[in-house]
Amino acid sequence: MLRVMTWNIRTGGRDRGGPGRLDQVVQVVNEQAPDVLALQELRGFDRDGLMAGVAGRVGMTPHLARSCFGQPVAVLVRPPYRVVDAGTLRRPFHHGAARVVVATSAGPFTVFGTHLYPYSGGRRRMEVDWLVAAMRRTPGPLALIAGDLNSLDPTVDHTAQLAGMPTLYRRRHLRRGGGAVDTRAIARLLAADLVDLWPSCNVGAPEADGRTVPTRFGGAEFAGMRLDYLFGTRAVAQRVGECRVIRSATADTASDHYPLLTTLDLGPATGDRLPCPP
Repeated sequence: MLRVMTWNIRTGGRDRGGPGRLDQVVQVVNEQAPDVLALQELRGFDRDGLMAGVAGRVGMTPHLARSCFGQPVAVLVRPPYRVVDAGTLRRPFHHGAARVVVATSAGPFTVFGTHLYPYSGGRRRMEVDWLVAAMRRTPGPLALIAGDLNSLDPTVDHTAQLAGMPTLYRRRHLRRGGGAVDTRAIARLLAADLVDLWPSCNVGAPEADGRTVPTRFGGAEFAGMRLDYLFGTRAVAQRVGECRVIRSATADTASDHYPLLTTLDLGPATGDRLPCPP
């Protein structure tokens, strides 16, 4: 089984005037041992070898997507899974989007790790359109979008959650003019026939069980929300074993987001049966 995890570690796991949280981040990753890991908010990871240092501590190979406007994102892969192609989506994402193609027993598995724009639903919708277009160019039917999408699910009523938020943060999730809840980004992913893995694996579970923010670390801009997602193609969804939010004493204070983990019925490619890179 291949384990995929996405996690926003907040400002590179470091805080001004504090000891930092990278040791806790590394502990959670090592406890969960994902084979593919999408990380967001990697402030400083494009300098001083920090990305390589953290990747070495978790035994994974990193593929970093730098950001001109926000913070880098990355997708890391653990042996024996092999990367046959990797790159960055060359669009003006606020935070960036990394693309990694992994050789598996069922063919190439493409993972996009991203972090959508936090302040405008219209900008998030545009970034999602770029992701959907990239998904259509993948070398096979196995593809996944992983990351902090900063967006609300259109199948859920968010009225009560948003009502208790300060105006500054509530308006991030409203259509221009302060009217309807802006769920267009997630709606477009669903319209593209992608599967939201958490609800697909947790039918009948309370919506609160899927919430990824806030943790006990904090997060004044959150109100008990599911902002972190794993969206797979139908071929990926058919191989899902579980999808769950990782909650633990360490994860409570390692970031303001909880990690989201899924397991897929995919093994590493063996012998000479390697997929062709795109």
